This record gives sequence, structure tokens and C-alpha cells, in this order.
Amino acid sequence: MNLIWKLLRQHISIPQFVGFFFANLFGVMIVLFGFQFYRDILPIFTGEDSFMKSNYLIISKAIGTGSTLSGRTNTFTASDIDELQSQPFVKGIGRFVSAGYRVEASMGVEGVNVLNSELFIESVPDRFVDVPLDKWRYEEGSDVVPIILPRSYITMYNFGFAQSHSLPKISEGLVGMIDFSIFVHGAGGDRRFKGKVIGFSSRLNSILVPEQFMKWSNRQFAPDAPEAPSRMIVEVDNPTDTRVTEFMESHGYDTADNNMDAEKTTYFLKLLVTIVMAVGILISVLSFYILMLSIYLLVEKNSTKLQNLLLIGYSPYRVSLPYQLLTIGLNLVVLLLACVALALARSYYMDMLLMLYPDMESGSMLYAVFLGMMIFLVISLFNILVITRKVKRI
Repeated sequence: MNLIWKLLRQHISIPQFVGFFFANLFGVMIVLFGFQFYRDILPIFTGEDSFMKSNYLIISKAIGTGSTLSGRTNTFTASDIDELQSQPFVKGIGRFVSAGYRVEASMGVEGVNVLNSELFIESVPDRFVDVPLDKWRYEEGSDVVPIILPRSYITMYNFGFAQSHSLPKISEGLVGMIDFSIFVHGAGGDRRFKGKVIGFSSRLNSILVPEQFMKWSNRQFAPDAPEAPSRMIVEVDNPTDTRVTEFMESHGYDTADNNMDAEKTTYFLKLLVTIVMAVGILISVLSFYILMLSIYLLVEKNSTKLQNLLLIGYSPYRVSLPYQLLTIGLNLVVLLLACVALALARSYYMDMLLMLYPDMESGSMLYAVFLGMMIFLVISLFNILVITRKVKRI
């Protein structure tokens, strides 16, 4: 083996093999990075909300510029609700009940105040909130109120305030760190409540409180508040049913639901990753062509030596083995370096994603490494076949 290698290595072109090495490394890195990034970021767009099921739609009336003149309001009448309930695709409906009094709130973390603002609180029937009833129960007159915050609040805190003030990031498992106070000002007087945060929802833009608290507090602080709802929550069989879209559009209803947006985002994400991986595969194919060209030139330059080795009894397998080991070694180093580069890049962008979405699962690189091994095996086997075939022709 050593003798054969000494005879055949004289005409090796280092620049050609270096070119193959870096081109293949670049192509494999692009393929693995695109695949891993897609797997890491996909749950952000496809994950279901923790407290509202995916087949729940939040709807409101669209108010245009001429609505005031036409007398159209943004509240749902009894006939609107009856018509909505009678639709074949509707399994159940519930009303959003808003506070008829003024609400101010403050939020703090570890003694540091991070929010002071006048806010908007609402409630929906308890059956539409996917929370154990013992956590979502309110006793009339109690100073402690369970609440669900919009996820945008915690995203702004984690990404902005916590980072600049060296405070801990907050996730679903650390909601107990939040000190939330609600100050109510209404016809029945003023009162302070302690908000017990039980989680966050990406489908709400207001603070959600139990239905029992909203009914009691409206009686206490806003007995004359209007009862007509401005938003409805609708349970449907299939949110993507065309009948749902047609009904909402024909009645001028806006659907505050992110399912369709998530589907569109997922589609474009798949398209983008496919294009990126296709570019990586193209680069790998071109690098493979460079390698094959280098091997062909090397074999041609050593054709006389190869013929002599075959004539004195060396098998085509032994003669081609040095070239095969050379290509396998290069491919293996490419795979290892690509995996190391992917791990470094992933640690960088995962820190940013976990800062924005603390509850997302970090996942692993197992599937990307497996894909890299498959690429390594396919390219190596093809290299072996091509080299063996070329040597046999001599």
C-alpha cells in the first residue's frame, strides 16, 4: 500500500484538491444549515397556543371609513349571534365581555417595575380557555385574580427590558416571578387586585381574566356598562374550511386568527429553505465535478504506472484504493467541519430565538447530522464507483 501510494502521489495537484475541499465544505454547510434552521424555527409558526385551541376563531366587525354615517357599529346584535350560531361549520360560540370601568396595571420582576399603563381586560366563557378550572377560578370579593397575558408583553420584556437591565428571562415555567397589580377605577369606587399570571397567549391582544371576575366586577364598578359584545370567539370544525372564509367576508367580519398567516409563513419558509438547500446541493455537485476531474487527470498522468502495477499482479481494487481513501478522507473532514460550523452557528441564532420565545423547545442537531452522514455516504460511494471504473478501463 505504501509503495503504491509513493508511486501514484507524485502528480497530485494540491490546488485542485483544496478547491474541491472548500467548495464541498461550503455546499454541505449550506444544506445542513438550511435543514437545521427550518427544523428549529418551524415550531414557532406551527405550534398551537397554550390556552386556546387552533379551531377557535376570534372575530370582530370590520369598521370602514363610512361606517359611522351608515349607522354600522362594531357590536354584535342578538340576530348576528343567532345567525352565526346557525352556521353548519360552527360548533359553539362565546362572547368577549370587556370591562366597563377604567383599569390601570403595573408589572414588576424581582422588585423592578417594568410596566405602568392603562390596559384593557376581557373575559370569555371558561370552556374556551384550556386551563384547569382550579387555576382559573375566581371567588367573588377576592383580591387575587388569575390572568393570561398577551405573549407580546413577555416578548418585549425578554428582548428589551430584561436584556438592558440584566434581569432574568421569563418563560411559562417562571410566571411566578411576575408581580402584577390591577387598579380598578369605576362608579363603585377604586380597588387594587393582585394579578396571578398563569401563562401567555399569542392569540390575544388584551389581558384575559375569568368570566366570573368580569361579571362580578362589572356589577360592582360599572353597573350601567353596555352588554353588547364587540368580539366573539367561535369554535369551528376546520378553520381552513372555505365556508368559514366566505361567511366572514360576506358579513364583513375580521378574523383575528393567526392560523392562515402561519400557513402562509410556513409555505414561504419551506420555499426559502428549498431554494437555499438547492444552491448548497448545486455547489456540492460542482465540487464533486472538480474532484472527479482531478482524479481523472491524476489517473491519466499515472496511466503507465497503473498499467505496470496491474500487469505485475496488483488487483484493480488495490490500485484504486489510494484514490478512494483520499476522497473518503476529504469527504469525512468536510462532514466534521460542517457539523462543527453548524453547531457554532446554531448556538448563536438559538440564543436569539430563546430570548424571543423562551418556551420553544431547543431540539437537537441529530437529524442534520444524519443528513450530513447520508450525503457523505452517497458522495463517497459514488466516488469509489467512478474511480474503480476508471482504473478498470486502463
